[in-house]
Amino acid sequence: MTRPITAGVDGSEESLAALAWAAREAVRRDRPLRVVHAWRFQPHEAAGAADRDAQADWVRGATAEAVRTVTERHPELTVSVDVVEGHAVESLVAAAADAELLALGSRGQAAVVGFLLGSVGQQVIAEAARPVVLVRAGDRADAEAAGREVVVGQQGGPEDSAAALRFAFETAAARGAALRAVRAWTLPPVFAYSPGSMRLLDDAGGLEPYEKEALAAALAPWRERFPGVPVTEHVEMGSAGQVLLSVAARAQLMVVGRRAHRTPVGARIGSVAHGVLHHAPCPVAVTPQP
Repeated sequence: MTRPITAGVDGSEESLAALAWAAREAVRRDRPLRVVHAWRFQPHEAAGAADRDAQADWVRGATAEAVRTVTERHPELTVSVDVVEGHAVESLVAAAADAELLALGSRGQAAVVGFLLGSVGQQVIAEAARPVVLVRAGDRADAEAAGREVVVGQQGGPEDSAAALRFAFETAAARGAALRAVRAWTLPPVFAYSPGSMRLLDDAGGLEPYEKEALAAALAPWRERFPGVPVTEHVEMGSAGQVLLSVAARAQLMVVGRRAHRTPVGARIGSVAHGVLHHAPCPVAVTPQP
């Protein structure tokens, strides 16, 4: 089964930007586009608005208009539309399960403020089994021009960031873009030192060379699989969120991994993904990690 590129729409400016982004990505990857509009009946006293059928007709009409714009711009695209009555989070998580990726809109005030990540977007990111891309209102195709990189964060061992690296390399290859792989490091607390860890650091020649070797090892299988993707290895001391945001201005897409943390009030994404989602000026892809 060919997984579609899926966009969640709700008629807002930011969701229309996500739909336009998803359509371009579907063309690049030669995949079908699926458009999902999840809605719930909201009775109003305004004339005609209290009728479920009237609201359903409005939703279908607004969705059809948005899709018409996309198909006129990309006539080669195969597009399917699903208007689903139900809870937005549950509907979008279900849609993501069958998708190559799910694109959602996220309101943004300015480059400094970045994303305003609503509760629906945050819950979908935390629960989706596939990558979710957040796109700001006002995102434009020219932001994907040559010279702008796909940036991916790498941490831990080769398996810890494999999902994010796979997505980043696939995206860069589809776009003919260069990739910047970022690994941030900090000085470990004194109690983290042990004879074994000290021996590893001594063998590597110190902390920074050790981190560079770790990044190179994580990238090696993906560089072999995607030899046409130019890669810059970026190792810098600092918090992961800060280092990633320091290179965000040159990015056409930023890719980070996440492990959802379960709490009594629901799933929460990690601090790195949370910070990048709120402050990066470019679209951000969040990939679930095992």
